[in-house]
Amino acid sequence: MTTTPPHRTGRLEGKVAVITGIASGQGRAAACAFAREGATVIGCDLDLDGAAATIAAVRAAGGTAENARRVDLTDEAAVAAWAADVGTAHGRVDVLYANAAATRFAPVEEISFKDWRWNFRHEVDVVFLPVRAFWPLLVAAQRSAVVLVGSTAGVTGSVTNARLAHTATKGSVVAMTKQLAAEGARKGIRVNCVSPGMIRTPATEADLLAEDHPMRAIAGHIPLGRVGEAEEVVSCALFLASEEASYVTGTNLMVDGGWSAVLPG
Repeated sequence: MTTTPPHRTGRLEGKVAVITGIASGQGRAAACAFAREGATVIGCDLDLDGAAATIAAVRAAGGTAENARRVDLTDEAAVAAWAADVGTAHGRVDVLYANAAATRFAPVEEISFKDWRWNFRHEVDVVFLPVRAFWPLLVAAQRSAVVLVGSTAGVTGSVTNARLAHTATKGSVVAMTKQLAAEGARKGIRVNCVSPGMIRTPATEADLLAEDHPMRAIAGHIPLGRVGEAEEVVSCALFLASEEASYVTGTNLMVDGGWSAVLPG
């Protein structure tokens, strides 16, 4: 699949879209897709070189994107400063796609409390802090959308991948979606979640899809018979961010090839 389909429909024309974690994978695909649909993309990442490459790709395709910013999304002050600068420049945010996250896998008898807390900082705090910081700007837009990123791990367990902390954090994101949707409805903010299954990205290629990992053969257990691509998740996020989903809020859209819908085998 490509990050630049041959047509543009303008579903986000004139919108200001903030995307976290744009250096690679789903974040890069989102920046390209949202810009292709007319949004001005404002992105951040700890990997500033990768983020700059994403911005270059957006501009090369004719899209609009501001220079990427290096933001530690676990740092409350840094996130607040970023949001304040965006507010000064634009006065509103129409779309917030809280894509950034990082995880560490371990079974319950091996995970340290330090790593447990690390997971929550890098999968829950990195969602909460941007949502809270940008909330007033989302209210200012009057009709805005937030898209969070959950996971099949947030709704199912796994006998193949020991991931207690990851399950807890992504379950939290799914739950946050529903509460934020309730709190945002009267303010004109729709909040939804995409929950990917196994998606081919640089991170999964180096970990879950590596030759020596038991998840390597997972495609055989996915009803559609293959691992997903980043663009397939982003297409769903784009729908939820657009006016096509104007009557959709509080939903968790599974993007997993049917993996979570069936029993193994």
